[in-house]
Amino acid sequence: MGKRYEAVKINPKRFHLNQLPFLAIVLPFALLMLLPLVYIFNHAFKPYDELVEFPPRFFVRRATLDNFTELFRATTTTGIPVSRYLFNSIVITIIVVLLSIFLSSLTGYALSKMKFHIKGILSEINTLAMMFVGTAVAIPRYIVIENFGLINSFMVHIIPFLAVPVGMFLIKQFIDQVPNELIEAAKMDGASHFMIYRKVILPLIKPAISTIAILSFQSVWNNADVSATFINSDSLKTFAYYMTTLSSVSNPIAGYGMSAAASLIMFVPNLIFFIILQSQVMSTMAHSGIK
Repeated sequence: MGKRYEAVKINPKRFHLNQLPFLAIVLPFALLMLLPLVYIFNHAFKPYDELVEFPPRFFVRRATLDNFTELFRATTTTGIPVSRYLFNSIVITIIVVLLSIFLSSLTGYALSKMKFHIKGILSEINTLAMMFVGTAVAIPRYIVIENFGLINSFMVHIIPFLAVPVGMFLIKQFIDQVPNELIEAAKMDGASHFMIYRKVILPLIKPAISTIAILSFQSVWNNADVSATFINSDSLKTFAYYMTTLSSVSNPIAGYGMSAAASLIMFVPNLIFFIILQSQVMSTMAHSGIK
């Protein structure tokens, strides 16, 4: 009976005929959502004549690397190479992702398992912070950044992005599910709070950490507003900002190929990062609201 049940269950580990109705529904939607990805890859490798032809073609006929070569040969009016913008984006993203994971997980542990007087107030402030979109606090943010002397500073790309209210909320909800008896047992063995955080908590919240990593990565890697608003020196600006300048040159058609190549460069890291961590993200969403 056990073997027979395994053969006819709704979602078996191996392919079964019972899956055909679900595949018939899911596959067309999956292919439809895949089309923009295929277009981005094809568009980046099109030669100039295929980029401007009408009616436009979906697939590239004569693939070329000329768009990428032209992109990395280009310099701004101040003589800054494109590689400098890309280097800034990579360094900023790595720093922000690592620090966001550390600060969010450490704060989530404190708010979930430690006892102190203003614990409830801090939790309410974090919940309140999730209600505001970036546009609503643009002016207060500028005033704070100016008062801290971060205008035209490399750190202005990093410090404002270290606070991730949504991420800290998810991590706290995840840590709330860790049994208090496990924490108490570690304390009885002589473990400090930081050792409990490092040896007990971190291994148990890997899905939530992956979610924070994706949220932080996307918010920083795709951000061009900081460079446009707070940075005056071209050598401190990011690749995302440089992409916005490609569509605003005096002759937009001349930069069309470079823009297509830059779009692919911006898109691929997001795709790879999400594919690697997406299973962990699904686990976070499944458990973050369960007590």
